[in-house]
This record gives sequence, structure tokens and C-alpha cells, in this order.
Amino acid sequence: MEETITDQPVVALVGFVAVIVVLLFLIARYKWHVFAALLLPIVLLGFAPTVDRTVFIEAFEKGFGETIQSIAVVIVLGTLIGESLRNTGAVERITHSMLRLVGKRNMSLALTLAGFIIGLAVFSDVGYVILNPLVHVAALETGVTMSAMATGLVGAMQLTHAVVPPTPGPLAAAAVVEADIGLIILYGSIVTLFGSVMGWVYARIVGPRIPSPPSEEYRGQRIEGGADRALPPLGWSYAPILVPLVLIGGSSAADFALPEGHAVRDLAMFLGWPVFALGIGVVLAYILAWRSNSVDDSHTLRETWVENALKGSAMIIMVTGLGGALSELLQATPTVDMIAQNTLDLGIPSILLPFMLGVLANLITGSTTVGVITAASLTAPMLGTLGLSPEAAMLSAACGSVIIKYVNSSYFWVCTTLSGMSLRAALLSYGGVTLVGGTSSMVAVVALWGMGLI
Repeated sequence: MEETITDQPVVALVGFVAVIVVLLFLIARYKWHVFAALLLPIVLLGFAPTVDRTVFIEAFEKGFGETIQSIAVVIVLGTLIGESLRNTGAVERITHSMLRLVGKRNMSLALTLAGFIIGLAVFSDVGYVILNPLVHVAALETGVTMSAMATGLVGAMQLTHAVVPPTPGPLAAAAVVEADIGLIILYGSIVTLFGSVMGWVYARIVGPRIPSPPSEEYRGQRIEGGADRALPPLGWSYAPILVPLVLIGGSSAADFALPEGHAVRDLAMFLGWPVFALGIGVVLAYILAWRSNSVDDSHTLRETWVENALKGSAMIIMVTGLGGALSELLQATPTVDMIAQNTLDLGIPSILLPFMLGVLANLITGSTTVGVITAASLTAPMLGTLGLSPEAAMLSAACGSVIIKYVNSSYFWVCTTLSGMSLRAALLSYGGVTLVGGTSSMVAVVALWGMGLI
């Protein structure tokens, strides 16, 4: 029989609620860093009456260690790929390719599709900083508002950043619930593409009605001028993103279609091992840098890109470890089964529980990454009782973590400030598109779940 931290359901439930309340309160009220805000209530949980502290320590160390060992290197590699795309001009090249694909008459759609791709590897706020001049120029050339031009892009980048690996948040959440990353990439891409398109439709309807003129300082500039010639080749710009995704997706397909011990299956599983697949992405990113002449020597790569990736990954890795520890601690209490069973008894579809937890955590903290990791950590111990697959739970939590971006979100303020919108215009545009995109993506998740695909 598995050891439990406490066999008192009331104590466990109070502790469960207290951890969530203290975590969200420290972040929202006192602006604590999420690592400290999550660690403190977890440690305080060990002082609750009837808690077996020996079992508590063992569960914490097991949950933290096992989660970190499975995901830390992968998160660093994914962040390093994002650094390469940011520094080489690949982000702009991908955007220009979408403009050519759909034509200049559909610039807002092109930006939305570009955001869908860019969000797979680059942090959303970084992506918008890079593309902001292009958005203003596009709005000036077509005579539309910034709301009409930028809203689809803002929503799409946030969706794929929140839902589809190899960005850190979904990688971390997938590790916490032990989901198949290949399946998350496949189905996450489907649901976020639907959500991105619905966000673009929202922008088409609402954007022209929201006063938000582009900046005149960009007048006279061209979308594709001389700077475009200095951008890296198209294929090399896409390669660091798409090659790892194909390798990981191929391993999931081989695992499903081929029997154990099959030579092709074994090879595909190794090639699709996230460490190997993203390692190939990093190699391609280095080649991209050399081909684009964006670095002078290997010292720049070693000292700047890798160090930035390590710094950017550290917080995500530590928070992921704490999320795994919290999940393991909750698993060792009777609380999770009680909550899950009550959810089912109330007639609430089980697929909605991680979604609601993601919405709550995001609304209070303003962080998509915190939202999806928190929701995944709280849901992971309940999967058996809820009857949810890890993939369904993770995608549901991720969709919830997008809703709604407003004044407590750093991404909201980056987009609002650079686009020159008023607060009201930004709330309607960017708050609205994250609501529409997250909800639409969740509808697609529910549909996949209903069909038994996840």
C-alpha cells in the first residue's frame, strides 16, 4: 500500500485550498516571483496537523527530481532555438513568407499565420517586439487600424506559445502530467490553428470599429524593402522549428503503428526523443546563424545565445520541478480523488476542470506559463478518477491559461505600448482575442476528446 502524507480528508482539502490561495495571493498582491510564491505554501503544508513529514519530504523530492530530470535539458534546447530565431532575422523571414503566401491584400491573415509559426519557438512578447514595425507599416499601407492589423497576430502567438511545444510552458506541463509530446504537438497544432483563425475573424469584425491609428513615424517605409535582402534563407529559417517537430511527431506515429522491437520503430523513437530532436534543431540554428552572417564568431554563440537560453530557462525549470513536487504531494493525499469525484457528481464534464484551473491561475497571475503549469500540477493526480488522458488534461489546461490577457499581463503591456493603443482599445483587441482564441481552441479540444482522439 502506498504511503500517504495524511489520511485525514479534511486536513488534506484545507491544505490543498490553502496552497492555491497563498500562491495566487503572493503573486497577485505582493508581486512575489512565482518560484518563491509556490515554494512557500508547499513547505508550509508540511506543518499541517496529522501530516507525516517523512513521507512529505520523500514525496517532494521524488516529484521535483523526476520532473526535472525528464524536461530540464529539453527546455534549455527549446529556448536556445528561440534565441536563434530572434537574433538571425528568421522571425521576419517567416513573416514575409506568409505575406507572399496569402498576398498583401490579406496582410492581417499573413501576420496571424506568421504568429502561429513564430509562437512555436519564440516568446510572444519578443516576437511582437520584432514584428511591431512591420505591423505599423502594414496598417499604414492598407489604411486600417492597428487593432485590425495586430490583433490576430497577438492572439496567434499567444496560443501556440501556450499550447504547443517546444516552448517552455507546454513542455513543462506535458512533463508534469506525463503526456506524449508528439501527440501534444499534433493535436495542439490543430486546435491552436482553429483558435488562431477564429481570432483573426474576431479582428476582422471588431478591429475596424476600434480607434487605433498606426504610428506616423513608419510612414514611407516598405514592408519588403532593402532590409529583406539581408534576411536568412527561407528554408533555414523554418528548419530549426519544423525539423524537431517532425522528428518528435514521427516517433509518436511509429510508437502507434509499429510493434515493440521493430527496427524502424526503435530508430524513430530515438530520433524523436525530445533531447535528440531539439538538439538537431539547435545544430540547424547554429547553421542558420552562420549562413545569415548574424554572428562574428563562436564566442558570440557560446557567451550570448547559450547564456541567454540558460537564464531564460532557469525559472521555467524550477517552477516545473515545484509543480511536479506539488502534484506528487497531492497524489499522496485523499484530496484529489475527493475533488475529482465531486466534479463528476456535479455533472461537470471532466475535461473542463483543468481548463477552469488554467483560466483562474492566468487571470490572477497574468502569466500563461504559470497558468498552464499550475493547472497541470493540480490536475495530474486526478487523471485516473476523472478518466482523462494526460494529453486531454494538458491541452485543456493550456487553453485555459490563455484566457484573458489584460492589465496584469506583461505581454498585454508590451503589445499595448508598442502598438500605441489606448487601454480601452487594447482591452477590446488583445483581451478579446485571447478570450476568443482560448475558447475556440478549447472547443476544438472538447471535440477531439468527444471523438476519443485524446
